[in-house]
Amino acid sequence: MNVRTIILEILTILSSFSTLICCALPAALVTIGAGAALASVVTAVPQLVWLSEHKLPLFAFGGLMLVLSGVSAYRNRNAPCPADSARARSCMRLRRWSARIFYFSAVLYVIGFFFAFLLSRIV
Repeated sequence: MNVRTIILEILTILSSFSTLICCALPAALVTIGAGAALASVVTAVPQLVWLSEHKLPLFAFGGLMLVLSGVSAYRNRNAPCPADSARARSCMRLRRWSARIFYFSAVLYVIGFFFAFLLSRIV
């Protein structure tokens, strides 16, 4: 696994997590009646307001990172691992973790997308 792939995975999970923080957290807090808690969080971390105001670019970037990460994982799924057995096990373990991180990021992205764009239309 090369450095570019690792950086791509880190950016993917961070962008997906930011979509969750930007939109799902505030909506979930308001939904369960914790508006005062949300006000406290926004007071402590005013950057949440900026993230919420810029949710379209945030989701576009998160989606782009997910697509790039998915394409990278798909292209490298059958890449050869080193011949050394210890390095080969490490390579396969990193591949499994890479897939888990990708799916976890995708789930975070979908949850954030649901709260940001779909829930307000449903309710």
